[in-house]
Amino acid sequence: MGDPRVEILEHTVCYQGFFRIERYRLRHRLFGGGWSRELVREVFERGHAAAVLPYDPHLDRVVLVEQFRIGALHAPGGPWVLEIVAGVIDPGETPEEVVRREAEEEAGCQVQELVPICEYLVSPGGTSERLTLFCGRVDASRAGGIHGRAEEGEDIRVVVMPAEEAFARLRAGEIRAAAPIIALQWLMLNREALRRQWGSAPPTWHQGPETPACP
Repeated sequence: MGDPRVEILEHTVCYQGFFRIERYRLRHRLFGGGWSRELVREVFERGHAAAVLPYDPHLDRVVLVEQFRIGALHAPGGPWVLEIVAGVIDPGETPEEVVRREAEEEAGCQVQELVPICEYLVSPGGTSERLTLFCGRVDASRAGGIHGRAEEGEDIRVVVMPAEEAFARLRAGEIRAAAPIIALQWLMLNREALRRQWGSAPPTWHQGPETPACP
């Protein structure tokens, strides 16, 4: 059921491809009372996503990924962006299932435990996308290499670094995407409590057919 404070006058699909663009003609309630004038707004529909910051509490290291991003083609710093593991939520999947799957595909890591960070609207002025964000316990001792699905054109480099180095790069403005900024800021606030929560039990290993995975 829609929000009673919004009156949808017309809804059309302008473009349908890998993504979708929809147009709304609508009115909405005003803070001062009454209704707004008739508005026309386009919405970029790409589904919802989940992301995870892989963190090794024993080595105090984070696992980041770097890849080419078309949206950053003309951005300062260039189109290769340092990020965390992320993926689109397919129908029938939970956010937890997505980040566990993507951690193996993008970073060769197996997530052992997950702690929720938050869920946020990516850019509500133009897209409906919501992103569910986690921190995931991994073993970073053998993480590295190049990963991704070749059939999807993915070329993903794994970058492992001490948490303090990641924080320094965040402060220096070298982390430019929203999800890793939010996740690393959360880790800065919660790192010691998280290390106490996850304790010092030795990790278990998962050996895949091509690359070592890290729980």
